[in-house]
Amino acid sequence: MNTKQAKERIEELRKQVEYHARKYYDEDKPEISDFEYDMLMVELRNLEKKFPEFQSKDSLTKKVGGHVKEGFQKVTHEVPLQSLQDVFSIEDVKEYILKIEQKAKENAISEVTYVVETKIDGLSAALEYKKGEFVRGATRGNGFVGEDVTENLKTVKTIPMKLKDKIDITVRGEVFIAKEDFQKMNQEREENEEELFANARNAAAGSLRQLDSKITKKRPLDIYIFNVQKIEGKEFNSHYEELEYLCQLGFNVNPIRIYCKNMKEIEEAIQKIGDEREKLTFGIDGAVVKVDNLKFREILGTTAKTPRWAVAYKYPPEKKETKLKDIICQVGRTGVITPMAILEPVKVAGSTISKTTLHNEDFIKEKELKIGDTVVIQKAGDVIPEIVGVKKEKRTGKEVEFEMPKLCPVCGAQAVREEGEAAIRCTGIECPAKLFRNLVHFVSREAMNIDGLGENIIQQLLDKKLITNIADIYTLQLEDIASLKKNGKKFAQNLIDSINKSKENDLYRLITALGIRHVGTKASKLLAKKYKNIDNLMKAQLEDLSMINDIGPIVANSIREFFSQKQTQDLIEKLKIAGVNMVAKEEENIDSRFEGKTFVLTGSLENYTRGEASNLIEKYGGKTSSTVSKKTDYVLVGEEAGSKLTKAQNLGITILTEAEFREMLH
Repeated sequence: MNTKQAKERIEELRKQVEYHARKYYDEDKPEISDFEYDMLMVELRNLEKKFPEFQSKDSLTKKVGGHVKEGFQKVTHEVPLQSLQDVFSIEDVKEYILKIEQKAKENAISEVTYVVETKIDGLSAALEYKKGEFVRGATRGNGFVGEDVTENLKTVKTIPMKLKDKIDITVRGEVFIAKEDFQKMNQEREENEEELFANARNAAAGSLRQLDSKITKKRPLDIYIFNVQKIEGKEFNSHYEELEYLCQLGFNVNPIRIYCKNMKEIEEAIQKIGDEREKLTFGIDGAVVKVDNLKFREILGTTAKTPRWAVAYKYPPEKKETKLKDIICQVGRTGVITPMAILEPVKVAGSTISKTTLHNEDFIKEKELKIGDTVVIQKAGDVIPEIVGVKKEKRTGKEVEFEMPKLCPVCGAQAVREEGEAAIRCTGIECPAKLFRNLVHFVSREAMNIDGLGENIIQQLLDKKLITNIADIYTLQLEDIASLKKNGKKFAQNLIDSINKSKENDLYRLITALGIRHVGTKASKLLAKKYKNIDNLMKAQLEDLSMINDIGPIVANSIREFFSQKQTQDLIEKLKIAGVNMVAKEEENIDSRFEGKTFVLTGSLENYTRGEASNLIEKYGGKTSSTVSKKTDYVLVGEEAGSKLTKAQNLGITILTEAEFREMLH
């Protein structure tokens, strides 16, 4: 490589690592694996070393990649929170130890000992204590300036608010989410149609860097402390002694710390951690080798970015080849149809893998997967098995192309992929895979408002096969419901009364309850007002639907597809027989106090659902919108209000608390 080529490649690499560092550190949404990022950094570091004329103090090889997120107070670290120099082979570790031993001889130090610890895959934080009481916590940021996340760290149960000694101390730890908790979080997010976290590290980082500590409190964060940054009134000779003292103070200290006297023991420790990593409850991305003698550490010193007294050995991701035997499709509780790879069982990173998700149709096309292929799999972030490639050279010609189903594999209803979405969904309202979710929505306050029929009762009714579809709600008998609870007759009678009352609901509530994709309360009211009864709506043509204000072509198509399904038609017929109202009621125009006013709702309200608050606003002549603009008159805020509140404040729009909103209604 000549000088010109080196300069061009260095500039290209800097742009790449800066982009990926921003996605990783600042946005908590990485697009490449840690290993791929590490390899980019290694290449950049080597080129900068070979061509020193192109070195720059702004290069990420010279500094930590994080920035302070807008909305947080800045914290300047008294002792910088540095990153570690990474190495990727035992030979590199040996070379590092030789340099340390040489430096020890030069300084007449007869013996050097080490501590090998797990490199926890999380987010670094500094915890500051005054007289034994927790006073402040901050993220690493760029190593010198971080974010004040004190209130968020107070929600982490393993962080002591008071220590066992009244001492002034600042410690450093790694905030993380355990493997099992991470899997549960992503499972819940998938069921709620929320974007999945890429890995446990980014889930932890995103949780800790929430502007609202109430959100952080709901996340299963944990922490391991691994270093004393600063301490007053005490002195230690070794790092290992410090860690023991931190345990005595009540800290949750990194449990894997192996005392080593030489390179042979260091290599054994690294091997041991590598062998045991699959059994650990938390994710790791390496093993850290640290010089134990604290005075020797002072002699070794630091660079601008890394200490010279420690190095991080990064385990390469273990990859294995296996056969893709089949691709089957599973239907989630929201109707998303997900392809699943059935694999020839293979052991990867300590566990046997026989299946893994293929996410969606685009993923299969991107990887060019065929049934019968030899594929390469690895475990992402020590947790999730994934297919990373296909061995096309091993194809025999017998491999089979895979196509996503046009019909739901569970109920046979049409499966559709909407424009701009990766997911394919079942459209059947009575699909057994989505029945629980559909029932919960049907009875909710914004929909049919059947009081007492909560998730727990619905699940019991399904388990006992007392209901097998939505219409069965209206055939429930008093004794059926009473059997669910001890002395349940009163509860059963109240629920029966609520079910019967729901039969009289206005048509818009039924339309809302049907759960047509993209059709909420607002659109349901428009449809009920225009078509007057359910039969007219079911016969409405696509062109006619598209002409309604606020009902665009995507929503119109969704409505048309929904009512063309036999499952939908059967359900409507059953509900008619049960006596459920199918006709729009005349609107009562009480007054128009909100006429010409536009409201935006944000956050969680205590006494209303968003649907109920919107209904009240519209009842009095007002409108609701999902976005804040100069045309917005009021922003009604609840708990966990986010960016909409900030935008409203910047635009000078009137902010209403829930109490102020109630006053306006009376």
